[in-house]
Amino acid sequence: MNEDNLLPASLQAHVESVGALGITISTGGLAKQANGAVTIQMGNTVVLVTAVADRNALPDQEFLPLSVEYREKFCAAGRFPGAYSRREGRPSEREILTARLCDRPLRPLFPEGFRNETQLIALLLATDLRDDPDTLVINGASAALCCSDIPWNGPVGCVRIGEISGKWVVNPTNAQLYESTLDLLYVGTERDLLMIDGSADQISEARFLEALVFAQEQIQPIIAAQRRLAEKAGKSKRDFPLSHVREDVFGFCAKRFSKNVRTALKIPGKLDRGEAIGNLRKNAEAIVAEKFGPELGPAQIASAFEALEKQIYRKDVLDGERRSDGRTMDAVRPIRCATGFLPCVHGNSLFQRGETQALVSVTFGSGGDVQSLDGISGGVSEKSFILHYNFPPFSVGETGKFGSPRRREIGHGALAERSLLPVIPDRDTFPYAIRVVSEILESNGSSSMATICGGTLALMDAGVPLLAPVAGVSIGLVSENDDKGQIVRHRLLTDITGAEDHYGEMDFKIAGTGDGITGFQLDLKIPGLPFAIAREAVQRSSLARAEIIEIMGRTLQAHRAELRPNAPHWRQISIPSDKIGTLIGPGGKNIKRITEMTGARIDINEDNSGQVMIFAPSAGALSAAIGEVERSCGEIEPGKIYRGVVRSVKDFGAFVECLPGKEGLVHISEFTDGRIEDLDAVCHAGDEVIVKCVGLDTKGRVCLSWKAVTRAAGKDPIRD
Repeated sequence: MNEDNLLPASLQAHVESVGALGITISTGGLAKQANGAVTIQMGNTVVLVTAVADRNALPDQEFLPLSVEYREKFCAAGRFPGAYSRREGRPSEREILTARLCDRPLRPLFPEGFRNETQLIALLLATDLRDDPDTLVINGASAALCCSDIPWNGPVGCVRIGEISGKWVVNPTNAQLYESTLDLLYVGTERDLLMIDGSADQISEARFLEALVFAQEQIQPIIAAQRRLAEKAGKSKRDFPLSHVREDVFGFCAKRFSKNVRTALKIPGKLDRGEAIGNLRKNAEAIVAEKFGPELGPAQIASAFEALEKQIYRKDVLDGERRSDGRTMDAVRPIRCATGFLPCVHGNSLFQRGETQALVSVTFGSGGDVQSLDGISGGVSEKSFILHYNFPPFSVGETGKFGSPRRREIGHGALAERSLLPVIPDRDTFPYAIRVVSEILESNGSSSMATICGGTLALMDAGVPLLAPVAGVSIGLVSENDDKGQIVRHRLLTDITGAEDHYGEMDFKIAGTGDGITGFQLDLKIPGLPFAIAREAVQRSSLARAEIIEIMGRTLQAHRAELRPNAPHWRQISIPSDKIGTLIGPGGKNIKRITEMTGARIDINEDNSGQVMIFAPSAGALSAAIGEVERSCGEIEPGKIYRGVVRSVKDFGAFVECLPGKEGLVHISEFTDGRIEDLDAVCHAGDEVIVKCVGLDTKGRVCLSWKAVTRAAGKDPIRD
């Protein structure tokens, strides 16, 4: 590689740098048949991003067909894939989450009505395992679109903001993120906030807003560099056909169906409301088709009716004081909670808010159950806290694919996981691996936030000593713009339903405790959110979370003092470091014997400190395993009673193994108070005996006694 770690000059026709952040963007050398392609680099991490749009719009397409793909090749880190075929397989969760992060801020900036299939592909070409490539993917995708002939109203800039020792850190390294109390991925335009995603260690709302303002300042040089690159190397934007609702069709629908649509939109109950709207649509399609003739396609009719629904719904919100379900703008839907009702599981809860219902279960495991992450971008290599979110089709009254999780499920699960992680106790306090599974049984908006609330209750029900309970809520937005596109009127909606998400412009999910924010995610359908509205939304979320936490507290105020009887038990004990080999035994024979005999799992600290963690399926199994470990690693101590095995019999006494590899002598005089003529008549090799250590002789050898035990029991087994 050349000295400045950049691509050769022949492969970087045009280059722009963001010196303060160490980012270099180049175009014109690679993937030249794509509509747009850039290579973006920070340190020794290099990403190639391409943008391609089909020349023809898809027929009868009602939404933007945009797909974003991100792939990490093991060769980028100088490694072989671990798969049998030595080839990368389906995308990992990390790749899926990075692709989603890229999709969400780019989508709102495409022109309204753009219906050409568009694909962005990002490939990790090299990684130093120091810098996370996700910010490069987003900035590279923005630059590729800016330099392409695809219509797009960018650019955007992306940075990651951390907080270490009270100071902001821009694009912290993977090592620095371990120390950071904030992990904020921020995307914005030159003027407004566009997308945020991340987690925090109960950061205050005021400090969180400061981070957003700081991030907005940091993205400006990135946006400026993209503009310079597009001026030098960008293609002229090509004319693409845009799909718009015909004014005459919309006007006819509005005149004929507005009253009925407004009535249908106020019907309580998602399914009843959906059925009423569906019937209206079918009726409208027939009437409109008859009015305008066969040249008007079904998609155009559906778009006109959808536009009418949206207009009426939004107008009623902006002009009224109550929403379609009768709630005020800041009201949370009715909440019901229950815990501890499922047998066998280690902890569970049911959290219902309105028509959204999450059934959450908790399972404990040992250190061997942690999830290893075979990634090549650095960062976390394993997880001991795992949350899985499932969204079966019946939750919305539909049929559909059921099985492996889709991208949406992976994204929602990741949001809930990182929102709960800051309050999970460390492994020294609570050494279990923890898996949380959320099954969405019913959904009408904010199911990921219901998962966070239900996850809190399930963890507390399982006995996990959370640092504080966490609740999540989503804030929506309905706004009105002037001729210049500036928001002149808006309404924020607390705890949005599915319809409010669909017809509205924002889904701002914020989770946290009473002390601060732990997780957040912002999705917009408009090309930017003014900071004044963002501040208002954060404050609205804080009030709603406090209300939800108070309601949850009526069901369970604190974690249960004891684990469920069927939950695994654990104990950490210390053994001399020179006894680790003895505990393991030749070829692992001794530790395997203990695990098979007791059913326990034994994890030995790899740093040779002698710390041993024992996990067992029951209290009895734990006690037995501890006893076996202590016997394996301990010394025979005076005054203690042991169950041993006779290893050999001599004329003067018997040698008894009390601990693995540890023997002592029961002198013939220590069997009984009377005289024994033939010791072979009393015991034999292989017999189990109970003996007491009565001390050490002058040479330090262990002296055992049989009669000391039998005398204490008031019985002489030889004489009686």
